[in-house]
Amino acid sequence: MKTAPRRTVWLAALAAATITAHAQTPAPGRAAAWPASAVADPTTLGFTRAGLDALDARMKQSVADGDTAGMTIILLRHGQVADFKSFGRQTADKAMALDTMFRIYSMSKPITGVAMMQLYEQGKWQLDDQVTKYAPELAGLKALTWDKDGKVVFDADGKPVLASPKKPATMRQLMSHTAGFGYGLGGDDPVNKAFREQRVLGSSDLDEMMKKLSAIPLLYEPGTRWSYSVAVDIQGYLVQKLSGQKFGDYLKAHVTGPIGMADTAFYVTPDRNPRFADVYHWDRQQNTLVVNTPPAGRGGFEDPTRLESGGGGLVATTHDYARFCQMMLDTGEIGGTRILKPDTVKLMAQNHIGPLHVAVDGTQRQPGAEAVRFGLDFAVYVDPKSVGLPYGNGTYYWGGAAGTWFWIDPVNDLAFVGMIQNQGGNRPGGLNFRADSATLVYAALAQPAKSSAR
Repeated sequence: MKTAPRRTVWLAALAAATITAHAQTPAPGRAAAWPASAVADPTTLGFTRAGLDALDARMKQSVADGDTAGMTIILLRHGQVADFKSFGRQTADKAMALDTMFRIYSMSKPITGVAMMQLYEQGKWQLDDQVTKYAPELAGLKALTWDKDGKVVFDADGKPVLASPKKPATMRQLMSHTAGFGYGLGGDDPVNKAFREQRVLGSSDLDEMMKKLSAIPLLYEPGTRWSYSVAVDIQGYLVQKLSGQKFGDYLKAHVTGPIGMADTAFYVTPDRNPRFADVYHWDRQQNTLVVNTPPAGRGGFEDPTRLESGGGGLVATTHDYARFCQMMLDTGEIGGTRILKPDTVKLMAQNHIGPLHVAVDGTQRQPGAEAVRFGLDFAVYVDPKSVGLPYGNGTYYWGGAAGTWFWIDPVNDLAFVGMIQNQGGNRPGGLNFRADSATLVYAALAQPAKSSAR
């Protein structure tokens, strides 16, 4: 993370922030055929100009209000870019740009999932295989026991009572956060405390991470509940082990590279650093946005030796992530380059957790949780209209800890990506970026559920 000093971001400056709409130069190769700029007439994609103007105006207003220092949004439909704008500031002294780079944190998870599914297509693993078949380091893990009031059971010596799982965790459960692992992002139970104390996510490499995990119990009995976890970091380790390539090298060679995600990586190279956005939070005492102080004890995003975290380690541009979304919309292909089979994409976007529920989006709790299930490294809306949400049935999505968000709607053949950098507190009463942007996008959709002519 950048080491700029903590400084106040004046709302007056944000209100006057510029909006840019220049095109980026796509990466070379066949994937470059996918457009890098918005169409001249979004009505050809089924959107009203007034509707998209309202979307842009609301996003710009959120910057002026101090909900975020700056953002970039991109809206895709029928294989084209309908809207691509930036608002506000990248840093205190630089305007946000379309090619600004962001910490996407947990939006790394779907990318890791695609890598895993490529290896699945090669027959290197199966969904109902035991995780320990490929990660024997995790064999013998026991799980916490919980009482009827949802509290951890401790013995007379104050140690948590552990029990052997009735059934071992499967790869399907690993891909859907039901394998029972902890994470350390929250919770005062012994498992999440151990994650933080042992700095699991601050490990020097994936092998060290797995060694630490082998000594921490499961949080829950596998298959009994959905619980956000370190599972996708374990997947990154498995990609490395099953492929025989360093995880980051595998992604570049087989996922991000082939589809033209030229800026997506586990660290920011010196030549890209001028495009790297600062992270902000709302300071309640000063009643304004301020730049975050870089966290201590973890490799910064400018450190090429930092942990290649499949669960939250990538940086990317908005257009890069839009390429990823378009690849998924096009059932595994973009710009003439296929990296997944259509059936595999469909498998990832199906409900794999049955009646269990998901209450978060990688950023915060969201409305309509009762209609959310989980696929393979994506959350899935199984019946959004039943809870008053505008998405097409089967829309899948996730988000990142610094506020980035996206969704992919196959029914309406559209996808949306929003990039901000907020972490550590938001303005009270501020915009719900996912929910409010979705309301505006679908309000602008004059021709919903029209199949693509591509």
